[in-house]
This record gives sequence, C-alpha cells and structure tokens, in this order.
Amino acid sequence: MSDALAPITPGSVIGIVGGGQLGRMTAVAAAELGYRVHVFTPEANSPTEQVCEKAFVAPYDDEAAIDAFGQSVDVITFEFENIPAETVRKLSRHAPVRPGWKCLEICQNRVKEKTFATGLGIETAPWREVRSASELAQAIQEIGAPAILKTNTLGYDGKGQVRIRPDTDAASAWAELGADVGVLEGFIDFTMEISVITARRPSGVMASFDVVENRHKDGILDITIAPAKISETLADKARTVAQQLTQAMDMVGLLAVEMFVTQDGHILVNEMAPRPHNSGHWTQDACTTSQFEQFVRAVTGLPLGSTQRHSDAVMKNLIGHDADPWLDILANPDNKLHLYGKNEARPGRKMGHINRLFPKGSQPRGWGN
Repeated sequence: MSDALAPITPGSVIGIVGGGQLGRMTAVAAAELGYRVHVFTPEANSPTEQVCEKAFVAPYDDEAAIDAFGQSVDVITFEFENIPAETVRKLSRHAPVRPGWKCLEICQNRVKEKTFATGLGIETAPWREVRSASELAQAIQEIGAPAILKTNTLGYDGKGQVRIRPDTDAASAWAELGADVGVLEGFIDFTMEISVITARRPSGVMASFDVVENRHKDGILDITIAPAKISETLADKARTVAQQLTQAMDMVGLLAVEMFVTQDGHILVNEMAPRPHNSGHWTQDACTTSQFEQFVRAVTGLPLGSTQRHSDAVMKNLIGHDADPWLDILANPDNKLHLYGKNEARPGRKMGHINRLFPKGSQPRGWGN
C-alpha cells in the first residue's frame, strides 16, 4: 500500500478548519477513535475549540497562523465550505487536505457546482448566471417566475437569497442581493426535498447513508425524517447520483447532496456540501456509524463503518431560543438532545438539535408523530 493510502494512525492530529458545531461533533467522534484535534478558526471560544486539544484563532488569511496550524497536524479537513480556497491550497503544503481544495472550489461556487453536475449528465433545476440587473431581467424572462436569486458564493440557511415573484422589479432584486455574481434558479414543483450523504476513502471505497426527507422553515432546515418515504427505485437513483458526484470529484471525506423529487418522479440536484451535513445528524443515534465517525474514518483512511440504520428517526433543529427549555426537552426520555455550546441565542442561529427514534419500518411522518 502506498503512503497516500496508508491509514493515519490513532494518536495523530486531525486539523479542522472552521470552529462550528460540525467541527465540534467531528472532534468528539475523532477522540473516540483515539485522535487529537486542532482547530483553525477566527472565532474565539468556538464550539469546536471547547472540545479539542488546541485552537489557532486567527483570520483565515493569516499567513503565520496558516503555517503554524498546518505544521501542527497530520491531516487537514474543513467543517464548512465558506473559507478561502487559497487558504486550503496553502495548508496543503504542510499536510494532506481531505477533501482537496478543488472539491471546495466546486462546492462553494454555485455556478461551478451546477456546471459540474450538468457536465456529468445530472439534472438540476433551470438556472442562469447573472452579473447585472439587466442580465437578471433577461434570466427572469427566460426561466420565469416565481424563482430564487442566490449569491454565487457564501449563502447558506436562507441567507444570500431573494425571492423573485411575477411582479418583482429586477433592479430592486439585484440591489437587494448585493453581490457581483448571482444565480437565478427556476421554481420546482417538487413533492419533497431529499438528501444523501456519501463517504469515500482515499482508496475510492464508498458508502452511503439512507436517503432522508428534509423540511425547511424560513429557509432553514427544520426537521429531517429518516428514511424518506420514497420508492426503493428512487432511493437507489438518489444514492447513485450522490456516488457519481463523489467519485467524479475524487472526494475523500463526506459529500452531502441535496435533491428535489419532482411530481413526475425525476431527481434534480440542488446543492452539495463537502463535509458533514445538518441532514445527517440523525445518524448519531439511529445508525451503527454516525456521519461524524464516518467522516473521521474517511479522512484518516480507516475502513468505513456500517451505514446500517437500526431505527427510523426524526431530527429537529433547535433554532434561536428553541434550546432555552433544555431541561423540559430532557424530561422526555425519548429525546436525544445535542447542544452546541454556543453562548448567545440569536434568531436563525442553530443552537442544537434533538433526535427521536422510532421502530424501524414505522415511517415517522414528522416531529411528534
């Protein structure tokens, strides 16, 4: 076995770029496998810093911090994609970066992401790249309204989006977006939004979790239902699409793929994320291997764990002050509460989540069912 494929041994240091809750839960999973974790983040007292060995708190373009962090670790990954690809390129001088910066560049840029998918023959919603109010007006004429105008980079959880209605003024919408480049996405009459999370080792071995249904509120994921109530044929197709994208990007780590299921049974790719994903939190309590343990296994080159689901599950996000009654939440013995260690609750901020398990095959319909 070549050095590139040799597993990184327990006791080594995993470097995580980004200090949010995904890094926190990854660091906990890494510790259970015997790894130490260093985090590089601009945020002091971040959720990840609270559970890792060492934190490098500095802007992502701080050259000294990049070098110090890179020299202190054995492998590097990231817990969200809104970081400069140039930083990841520089870090790759010091240690393997998994997934690589090319995956990051694709997934953090909607134009590149959609172009990549369609280049593989994978369907997406109709879309147009726009760079001005006049281009937006033309795109609306071509795609129609309603539609959604999104920033090309940095948007998440409903941020960086403007809804386009038949009476929307293109100039006003473009000014509201406030970006140099945008993407107009056509409205899809879908039956549900689903997602698939696939892990891939450096050797190319892949494993996918079950397909789940996602329901949003105010542009933010509200609940995830596992498994999605779709046919096995459609679920197989969704997993195939996810693995096709994972393989084509030479991904090492996790790739989460969000998709729409249309009224006529087509699957359209919406967005990709090269990291653990909110819609995979249910795996912490309902699967043999959680998405976070699987992420650690993939980036360190360990054999992948079983993705078997031993229970049906519903994951409920706790947004803003939803986590304040934590004691009442814990009073229900069926609730598995996961809090992120954030000091301040703000509207739209993810503070934690609850997993609730059901007997396998019971098909939970939503939260509380």
